[in-house]
Amino acid sequence: MTEQSAPRVVVVGSINTDIVVGVPRHPAPGETVIGSGGAERPGGKGANQAVAAARAGAQVVMVGAVGTDARAEAALAGLRAAGCDVTRVRRVPGPTGLALVTVASDGENSIVVVPGANAALGPADAGVLAQSAGLGAGDVLLLQGELPESATSLVAQLAQERG
Repeated sequence: MTEQSAPRVVVVGSINTDIVVGVPRHPAPGETVIGSGGAERPGGKGANQAVAAARAGAQVVMVGAVGTDARAEAALAGLRAAGCDVTRVRRVPGPTGLALVTVASDGENSIVVVPGANAALGPADAGVLAQSAGLGAGDVLLLQGELPESATSLVAQLAQERG
């Protein structure tokens, strides 16, 4: 697939650092279980969608926010390495989003998300960034529920207006 024939995908979503720990089973309230692994890697539903689309051959523009901490650069590096355009990712004061993921031996996971910089991406910011990405007819827009709902709704409305 050539770059000109590749679908154009604009992802407006979360960018996190995932901390993933294996557990024999998920703990009950008040219980401690011994985990294994402890891997830290780029994540966030939006960033994961962007990386998957880029690996499938799409031209991907990521719209989101990261903080000013060390995890921000690792998150952006993961997106860049997959070939995503990160020029519409804002840096905001404070920490990058964080997800604590436990994966039980049966494969079931449990996730706690601390929004961090993702919560700072309001409707005006998301709208301006999505418009600057050149979102238009024929593009694919990917959204998910880890950004403020008002921002996601505005971007969906803008996309509908642009066809």
